[in-house]
Amino acid sequence: MVDKRKIAIWQVAAVFGVTLLASLGHFAFELSGFWYPMTFFGSVNESTYEHLKIFFWGGLIWAAIQHPYTKEYTNNYWAAKTLALAVTPLGIITSFYFYLGIWLPLYGKGTLTLDILTGVFGVGLGEWLAYRWMIREPFRPAIKKRAVALLAVLVVAAPLLTYFPPRIFLFENFWGYTYSGDFGVLDDYGPYLVFSERSSPAGG
Repeated sequence: MVDKRKIAIWQVAAVFGVTLLASLGHFAFELSGFWYPMTFFGSVNESTYEHLKIFFWGGLIWAAIQHPYTKEYTNNYWAAKTLALAVTPLGIITSFYFYLGIWLPLYGKGTLTLDILTGVFGVGLGEWLAYRWMIREPFRPAIKKRAVALLAVLVVAAPLLTYFPPRIFLFENFWGYTYSGDFGVLDDYGPYLVFSERSSPAGG
């Protein structure tokens, strides 16, 4: 039986949980000592896409954590969470470039607070739409199968687009709100270190 109140509580918690997991993913590659397999999950540069990737993995991990606690009183759980994972990046991209279009001409650079809020907005939008699906009548099996297929595509695409990034602005390193011309795993992380004392090459 659907329990709207419990679902709503978990969906609000998801906004904070996914944002926290994504924040950890932002530093995961450096904290791992630039362990190459961590490029699968963690951000490898400051491009828009790499931030979308860490929100994707954060959302998927949270969905797996939430599932045992909500499966008894939700409908269409994985279809709904797949919808959230697909919508979140659209919300982030839209809000991020909208705010930068106003902010950059005025101040010459963005602000971390608004950067974070664009992520929260994207996750919030996705989880709200997921909530709407969770309280609906059960979908037909064909729709659920399509959702699973889409989720599989997203899981495969997330790391592949790190290793084989299209040469467009969404995948270009955007350090200091300036495009650097770099894509994918970088040769030198010296300028970007937060926790390390010296530059370490990827895979080193």
